[in-house]
Amino acid sequence: MLKTSYGIIFLLLIVQSLTTQAQKTDTLKTDSLKIDTNLLNKYRIEPGKNALPVRFMPLEINKDQIPVSLPDYKVSYWHKYVIFGLNFNQSAFTNNYSAGGVSAIALGSNFDFKAEYNKMPFSYTTELSLLYGVSKNKGQGSRKTNDRIFFDNKVASQLSKHWFFFGSLTFESQFAKGFNYTNPDGTEAQNPYLISNFMSPGYLTESIGFEYKPVKYFDLRIGTGTARQTFVLDTTVLRNQDTKYGVPKGHTIYNQLAFQVVAAIDKDLMKNMHLNVRYALFIPYQQPLAFIGHRVDAILTAKVNRLIAVTMNGTFLYDKNTAPGVQATEGLALGVIYKFP
Repeated sequence: MLKTSYGIIFLLLIVQSLTTQAQKTDTLKTDSLKIDTNLLNKYRIEPGKNALPVRFMPLEINKDQIPVSLPDYKVSYWHKYVIFGLNFNQSAFTNNYSAGGVSAIALGSNFDFKAEYNKMPFSYTTELSLLYGVSKNKGQGSRKTNDRIFFDNKVASQLSKHWFFFGSLTFESQFAKGFNYTNPDGTEAQNPYLISNFMSPGYLTESIGFEYKPVKYFDLRIGTGTARQTFVLDTTVLRNQDTKYGVPKGHTIYNQLAFQVVAAIDKDLMKNMHLNVRYALFIPYQQPLAFIGHRVDAILTAKVNRLIAVTMNGTFLYDKNTAPGVQATEGLALGVIYKFP
């Protein structure tokens, strides 16, 4: 038993001695690592300096005023356009052509200018329309196919969203002499007689009233106060008649007070098709209701391309001061038409 106790004590001493020796070894290793690190820090190699000289230039900042110009935008209240058209028709036959026919040549032209100024509540519109056409058949002299001068000016002031108070001045006449080539029975007259000329008749109409414009392409004028002067300056026109377009014989001007309604449509029906219609109703205060005048002018334009267009125009007129019955004219032409801008 005693021997066993001595053996256990001897083992414990050996274990304690080994543990103490291991701790000393770890301490020596740690100290050695510290020493090595210090040596590295002491003898480390510094990077070499740049051998090239470096100059440092001082940076100067100076304040300078840069002119800033604003965009030069200008608002234009004008809208203008010009339309010019020229139509040419020609036909020819030989003398022995079995179906018959008469050689003919015809030329027609039109010029339209319109300008609008809109700066609410004020607006101004001016419109000039000129038409002239002539044809010549073989064996006959030249004859007019169309002839009109129309010049309209309107000033308006806005009262509400769709209503305006307006004043207008309109002039209508023709360029050249007009003859009647038929007798009352419908036969061709051997001696055509003069029935119209420039300012014979000529019309000058002043009107004030109210204008209704619900959409851009339609407007309606109600001229509650309208005056019209009819001129016949050529005394050879309708020489044997007592009245000439309402003007008494021996006079050159006739004044009328009336109530007038003017409706106009100026609209693109399709991409290449445009319609322009103007209707005028004239009710004179000094004459019976039978002398109420109606006039419709319509132009339908269908563009084939940028320059070529087909134009159909027509006029319907009822005015007892001009003729006892209804008057009408119609034309269809293919020609050159140009609009700018």
